[in-house]
Amino acid sequence: MSQRTARLDELLREEISAIISRDIHDPRVGFVTVTSVDVARDLRHATVWVSLIGQPGERKDAVRALGHAMPFVRGKLGVLRLKRIPELHLKLDETVERGTRVLDILNSLEEGHDPAAAPMAETLPTPVGKAKLPERHVDEPPIHKPPST
Repeated sequence: MSQRTARLDELLREEISAIISRDIHDPRVGFVTVTSVDVARDLRHATVWVSLIGQPGERKDAVRALGHAMPFVRGKLGVLRLKRIPELHLKLDETVERGTRVLDILNSLEEGHDPAAAPMAETLPTPVGKAKLPERHVDEPPIHKPPST
């Protein structure tokens, strides 16, 4: 990342954060923190990473509301006098929630307790069904052979 892009990332993060707190009055949008902004090399697109406090359903509604507000936020960024104002793409930053969950698990293990199973909404996405392997005939060798020693 060039120094210019890094400065632009930080400038956009500060300005977007100020616009959201000052100009967005949607009741679905509660406490929002713009954690970072990643601007593409061509400066046409920027990913805005936000962290939200609340239940998963509330966070989903807040992200949806913020997503609808991004064109408004982009328009407000016109005061920056950049050659090109990037198109904003909103992403939910869940690193704080995941970090808290890991710390809770470590604390439970340290105390000698079995950590509570994480609800499905708090875990990383994993495949639920069994993988379907291509059909093979009995005469064919297995797809994955263990190495012979």
